[in-house]
Amino acid sequence: MEYKPHEYQAFSTDFILNHRSAGLFLECGLGKSVIALTAVWLLLYDYFEISKVLVIAPLRVADSTWQDEIKKWGHLKNLKISKVLGSKKERAAALYKKADIYTINRENVPWLVDFYKNDWPFDMVIIDELSSFKSPSAKRFRALKKVRHKIKRIVGLTGTPAPNGLLDIWSQIYLLDGGERLGRAFTGYRSRYFHPQKYINGGIPTDYVLNDDAEEKIYSKISDICISMKALEYLKMPECILNKVEVELSEKEMELYRQLERDLLLPFEDSDVDAANAAVLTNKLLQMASGAVYDEFGDVKQIHDKKIDALEDLIEAANGKPVLVYYGFKHDRDRVKKRFDVGEINTSEDIARWNSGKMQIALCHPASTGHGLNLQNGGCTIIWFSLTWSLELYQQANARLWRQGQNHTVVIHHIIAKETIDERVMRALEDKNISQKALIEAVKARVKGGF
Repeated sequence: MEYKPHEYQAFSTDFILNHRSAGLFLECGLGKSVIALTAVWLLLYDYFEISKVLVIAPLRVADSTWQDEIKKWGHLKNLKISKVLGSKKERAAALYKKADIYTINRENVPWLVDFYKNDWPFDMVIIDELSSFKSPSAKRFRALKKVRHKIKRIVGLTGTPAPNGLLDIWSQIYLLDGGERLGRAFTGYRSRYFHPQKYINGGIPTDYVLNDDAEEKIYSKISDICISMKALEYLKMPECILNKVEVELSEKEMELYRQLERDLLLPFEDSDVDAANAAVLTNKLLQMASGAVYDEFGDVKQIHDKKIDALEDLIEAANGKPVLVYYGFKHDRDRVKKRFDVGEINTSEDIARWNSGKMQIALCHPASTGHGLNLQNGGCTIIWFSLTWSLELYQQANARLWRQGQNHTVVIHHIIAKETIDERVMRALEDKNISQKALIEAVKARVKGGF
């Protein structure tokens, strides 16, 4: 296929060419992969500035998406790709193949750095979903940090740079500029721009929030190497309708829910459901809101079928149109499969079946379909059976259907149990989106040609 870039795509490719460190905060559907690959092609065979490119991505994206993009566009057809995936032996063999681009899943970055030790060969690195490096304590970040000084060019691609607030941005920007803009240490960044809301265990600071003037300062610091664009401004996106479907638990079911919330313990005849801390309690309450919960032995305790019934109504209302159902827990999946004839999206074959219209009801976990997968050809209805706290997963999962190439109005249903943690999760997603939008707005690229 001939590549005829939109003006924003040409602008973004030029931005990469003109910046050795570039953060592209582009929403889903704007064509991040072809933008980056076009820059790679030019840097390899026009500018002769680089010789070996590493792409770090989620596993399935590393396995298929980048290769598919190369096959799709005529100007990229001569780029050679080697997938550094599989067993250690298979990964090592892939590294010895002659190629222009090597793709690897992010979990194997520490292995790759150790494999080469002091002989790091990649002069350009592209991080597909830069936000997956948001934790400064993660092994993948620490490993890549060791070799950052050996990388001549680096590009970070993401649509959600600050999924949980601006504390997340430090490690991502560090990988781009080596600490030049936001400092070389996370603790220093935190102390300069944030302050703790409270202290625990005799004076340990926690719950950091931004200082009054910090947000603008952070945006100003990174704006020269980061650009952002929103899909709605640059693409003819399909209409998207968000719908909340509320279900109400019975008085008995709510009493069980409140008992666990109050006592951190819910006794049954043969076992208990207990929550050792607030994080565990949150997880257990989400389970109960969805209809079942794991006990101390990992067995499932059934609480209610309200969401299953609501799901049945939504499927019936779809009138035979395919629906994509996101679940949070294995018992959610199992209960849905028990009630309905469903398929699951786990493999490339499953994706092909969905996109060819051979799955009427598709089940998947948002973490497994969150990044880089194109599912818009298979349907236009999403149902969130249970919600996620992660703004990043939420937005990326929705963007599997609501993206460029979707020819129908996308409807996204959220099944919410009233007076439960579901309502707080929905509010949290909305609150995080405010912070996310602020970052995107602050580094937004203004180019002509927006639709």
